[in-house]
Amino acid sequence: MIAKTEADFNGLKEIGRICGAIRDELVQCTKPGITTKELDEIAKDMFENAGAQSAPKGEYDFPGYTCISVNEEVAHGIPGKRVIQEGDIVNIDVSGSKNGYFADTGVSFVVGKGEIMLQKICDVAKEAFDAGLEKAKPGSKKSALGKAAHNVAKKHGLTVIKNLTGHGVGRSIHEAPDHIFNYFSRWDDEILKDGMVIAFEPFISTLEEEVFQSEDGWTYLTDESFVAQYEHTIILTKEGPIVTTL
Repeated sequence: MIAKTEADFNGLKEIGRICGAIRDELVQCTKPGITTKELDEIAKDMFENAGAQSAPKGEYDFPGYTCISVNEEVAHGIPGKRVIQEGDIVNIDVSGSKNGYFADTGVSFVVGKGEIMLQKICDVAKEAFDAGLEKAKPGSKKSALGKAAHNVAKKHGLTVIKNLTGHGVGRSIHEAPDHIFNYFSRWDDEILKDGMVIAFEPFISTLEEEVFQSEDGWTYLTDESFVAQYEHTIILTKEGPIVTTL
């Protein structure tokens, strides 16, 4: 989507605030002993109270209002009976729509006290996002965001997940540009445009560079790595990026 009008900017900011608030509330409520289904029910109530809709459920008939992934689950985890434990690394991914505008955001974090490496990849995911955000401006090449993110990962002795990417967002949950890689690709030379709306989401991995889909048809997993994600929806402008989901 290319945001052009005041209505576009206001609509994108409104759903961004809603998704950001749901994300933050779920993070605060994620304590040892709670189930991922109980967290998802909180999101359901917050979507309804805000007059908004869950994008995974509304657009894809996903079996949950949010995606909640734990430990070996990297993305698109289905909320259910899984009980959160002390030291788990959890990813909360919230996307929704209101009045025809969409936003997408996610964060990985460690519950209570966990392994130092788990906290490290969460911190590096945010650092990688911030590095890419500096490149998120009209006239830049889209590949600059991925290059910046991957360079941060390598600096810390880590890598990125290459088959999960950011994407365009705005009038639907997934739209052009189809891919915003978390690494540098020479052929990915699309020029970013003023008003373009994107979801940028670095995935930082301890070892593996690809995920695979589980038998449930939704959840993405790794074999022997831990992964952290950090994602926001961004409107690119000549005055600087507007992060709608803070």
